[in-house]
Amino acid sequence: MKPRPPVLRARLQSAALGTVSLFLLCSLIIFPEQVFHSSLKGLKIWWDVVLPALLPFFIASEIMLGFGMVHFFGVLLEPLMRPLFRVPGTGAFVMAMAFASGYLVGPKLTVRLREQKLITRSEGERLVSFANTAGPLFLFGAIAVGFFHDVTLGVTIAVAHYSASLIVGLLMRFHDPAAPVTETAAVDSRFFLFRALQAMHRARLKDGRSVGQLMGNAVSSAIQTLLVVGGFIVLFSVLMSILGQVGITRMLTAGIGVLFTFLHLPVELAPSLIAGTLETTLGAQSASQAPETVNLLHKLAVVSAVTAWSGLSVHAQVASILSKTDIRYTPYCIARLMHGCLAAVITLVIHKPVQQYMAQSNTAIPAIFRDAPSGGWAQFWEWTDFIGIRFFAFMGTLLAVAVVIHLVRYARMKSSP
Repeated sequence: MKPRPPVLRARLQSAALGTVSLFLLCSLIIFPEQVFHSSLKGLKIWWDVVLPALLPFFIASEIMLGFGMVHFFGVLLEPLMRPLFRVPGTGAFVMAMAFASGYLVGPKLTVRLREQKLITRSEGERLVSFANTAGPLFLFGAIAVGFFHDVTLGVTIAVAHYSASLIVGLLMRFHDPAAPVTETAAVDSRFFLFRALQAMHRARLKDGRSVGQLMGNAVSSAIQTLLVVGGFIVLFSVLMSILGQVGITRMLTAGIGVLFTFLHLPVELAPSLIAGTLETTLGAQSASQAPETVNLLHKLAVVSAVTAWSGLSVHAQVASILSKTDIRYTPYCIARLMHGCLAAVITLVIHKPVQQYMAQSNTAIPAIFRDAPSGGWAQFWEWTDFIGIRFFAFMGTLLAVAVVIHLVRYARMKSSP
């Protein structure tokens, strides 16, 4: 009697996973020096970049959840987020935090909303699909200044990256159309600010933790998450080194080169795409170091694609975070593919007009970027004020639009008999 297809599939999966783990173990024994140095490299990236960049956002977001601020913004932004992205108003807070900080903050907050039953599984899948972007500090500091030594290119990359993310959010609203949605709070005769404040108060009472306990839990949860993230960064740093040592990277590069030839793209960028598939930073750096004969526009398109894809390293970290809930990883992966393709196409379309506009007007470049020397991550802390201003401007714009909608609804309610 032949095994049933699901049983056969499970056995093949077990055999494949066992083979991969055995290959990894043997590689660790054969290449100990390379493994050691790649581990140090991954650990340095985590300590110098990831930890200081994400820890404050993780702690602040946990505290805001405990104090009910997310519920406050949820009531205010409900009429804006629901029609556009088919997610509740609390998704606006997740989106803003993700756009301002970078990878992993969006999935982390989405999981917290799901644990508190503020969103359904399908809404969580829609939200995490577009609320997981690279941070402005990474796009401008690491890529534009650190790799290309031209901050004006950061504008092209950033516009393509975030506009493509919003388009993905609009497309993902059609994901799982028959799924249930979270109940929207009934609109009564009270002014919308009163309803938002009451929602915040109820959430605070329901949480019930003291300020000291809340802050301690926030720090503990943030550190625990970042330790997992650090482990994945070290693991993928080692994995990339091993793949290069055994020649798998060269074989993959040859295959991608054939595809690039068919698409009339520079073959020299094939290694960049392979590296970016695994880890974004290495892919972007490799593209910036491609020969000068390669068109700059093609380099930027590859950088936009790998930055939007975010690398399998980030994918593994997101999958680990999502595993705490019933939110599925597959929609997120599909959304990342869409984001990568859209970002590359948008880069090809907007690069020339953006550069022409910026060449004609120096005001298009923030003064803090015009005066900054090319130093990559050395400029990290110098630009936090600029990012903070943009974060509050983004949230202020969302709130302003939502308040106008609330005022129109309130006026109609009062004028109706």
